[in-house]
Amino acid sequence: MNAHLPDTETIVVVDYGGQTAQLIARRVREHGVYCELIHHDAPPERVETLAPRGFILSGGPNSVYDDGAPKLPDWLGSGEVPVLGICYGMQLLAHAHGGTVAPSQHREYGLAEVKLDVDLPLFRGLPPSMTVWMSHGDRVESLPDGFRPLGHTDNAPLAIMGDPERDAYAVQFHPEVVHTPRGSELIRNFVLDVCGCRGDWTSAHFIETAVAEIRDEVGDGQVLVAVSGGVDSSVMAALVHRAVGDRMLALFIDHGLLREGEREEVATLCEGLGIEVRMIDAEVAFLKALDGIRDPEQKRRAIGETFVRTFEREAAAVGEYGFLAQGTLYPDVIESATTSDTQAAHKIKTHHNVGGLPDDIEFQVIEPLRYLFKDEVRRVGRELGLMESTVMRQPFPGPGLAVRILDAVTPEALATLRAADAIVRHEIEAAGPEALGDQFPWQYFAVLTPLRSVGVMGDQRTYGQLVAVRAVTSMDGMTADWARLPHDLLGRIANRVVNEVDGVNRVAYDITSKPPGTIEWE
Repeated sequence: MNAHLPDTETIVVVDYGGQTAQLIARRVREHGVYCELIHHDAPPERVETLAPRGFILSGGPNSVYDDGAPKLPDWLGSGEVPVLGICYGMQLLAHAHGGTVAPSQHREYGLAEVKLDVDLPLFRGLPPSMTVWMSHGDRVESLPDGFRPLGHTDNAPLAIMGDPERDAYAVQFHPEVVHTPRGSELIRNFVLDVCGCRGDWTSAHFIETAVAEIRDEVGDGQVLVAVSGGVDSSVMAALVHRAVGDRMLALFIDHGLLREGEREEVATLCEGLGIEVRMIDAEVAFLKALDGIRDPEQKRRAIGETFVRTFEREAAAVGEYGFLAQGTLYPDVIESATTSDTQAAHKIKTHHNVGGLPDDIEFQVIEPLRYLFKDEVRRVGRELGLMESTVMRQPFPGPGLAVRILDAVTPEALATLRAADAIVRHEIEAAGPEALGDQFPWQYFAVLTPLRSVGVMGDQRTYGQLVAVRAVTSMDGMTADWARLPHDLLGRIANRVVNEVDGVNRVAYDITSKPPGTIEWE
């Protein structure tokens, strides 16, 4: 299911393993054009189903002269469809069509000024000179047949090349990153002016398409919907409900790994959506499955299997349900790297509802949000009429607090983390967006570490646990920066955690961005 009707205009981003390939897809979608990330070695039939209006070749870690370096796929065609190469994508286009690529005498990494040498639709609205972000060791030394120079920097005489007759262009810099301030406009010009896309892929269009696909896939069947109270599962549930109505039953599995007050919030949320929900107490089963497990990948797999087995048991009790709907998002798929579409990406972590599902699952899984980013899900939620408090609820991982305990999961550890996390959330929310401005976090939580340290409380020696606080700003979770929270706010959090949570005597604040870190610690 990809929410893609025959009249949907699609741009394909060919993934060569670049760390910002996902950002290219994000930038395309910002301009109302549907886009998918496809591995450069994907089968032709996968691409043919999308009928792409244009291709964008991503950057990547290779040199075109490396043994086994990725090549241009045969399905890219011979000029019938517009193409834009970025960094490695530019070098690959040049190399494949007879140009020369060689190591640059001066590796370019960081900001540079590119000067546009001609006036073309690709450059509509752009200044003659603009700041761009470079990250390359090789560069194009001589142009392939039919291409001509379109822009240069002091270090790269061929920073932009193109064959306007064939709508083939390439840039040595990265227009998708925020460090290229006008880069999004260049991508807009490519997808709208060069590829001729209408830019009409909206939330309303997605809902119409997704509802039609759900109805087509489910037919007269019945759907179990996994709800957690988070924005992803809430939007997914509302979407499925619109498609199948009372042939849907929402199941909320309380795995005992929830934050404080979460179960009550889920009940209120489902009531507000007009969706029947069945609450399942499964804490004992999940804690038994997690007993003694410390490795985060094993935790996710154990939770994924227990989750599905619980659903199967409950489904048998309520009737014939052949479908299981989940709120899986595109970043989940990309980070799990389990599909042929995203093989170029290294697996970062297994998401319990993607790579963590067992092979012998008895349901047919449907994932209507599988190709959406988080901010797109929020827009769809608003279009569906969900409350703003639901739409803007901060993300919470499916495995819950299990992946925020960096050790074996026990009832005692859960109680400690739950209490600390409630303090973190309360203090940040009490400060609010008004006081924190653009530093109000996209996600914020506590992590219980296995580290212990010596402290002094009431003139007595303590040997307590370390709690880490994580708060990040982000648009979609693909990249994130640590939130610059005021020192007095951090002080209040630390003071309350140490004084109110038994067994904790030290608090640390995580100032790692994503990348190189991930938002969650596990």
